[in-house]
Amino acid sequence: MSTSPIQRERPVETVAGFLAAVSIFASLTAIFWHPLRLVVASIIVALIASGIGGQHRRLAGFAVALGGVCWFLGMVLAVVTSHPLW
Repeated sequence: MSTSPIQRERPVETVAGFLAAVSIFASLTAIFWHPLRLVVASIIVALIASGIGGQHRRLAGFAVALGGVCWFLGMVLAVVTSHPLW
């Protein structure tokens, strides 16, 4: 009978997951409200979460990629509708 040790998540990995989730929320919000200001901040937060790594490495990578896509969509939408970029 083999018992596998329980792998616990380090607290810093939990913080990285929350940072990635906040970055995703900010990126999606930036499509409709001040894309330049919010996306820059959300990409920085996503890069910090990606640097921390851990179990949420894929989520942080997704947050970085989504930040780039949301930046493009937000800029296009702001230019088309004549809303301020900043």
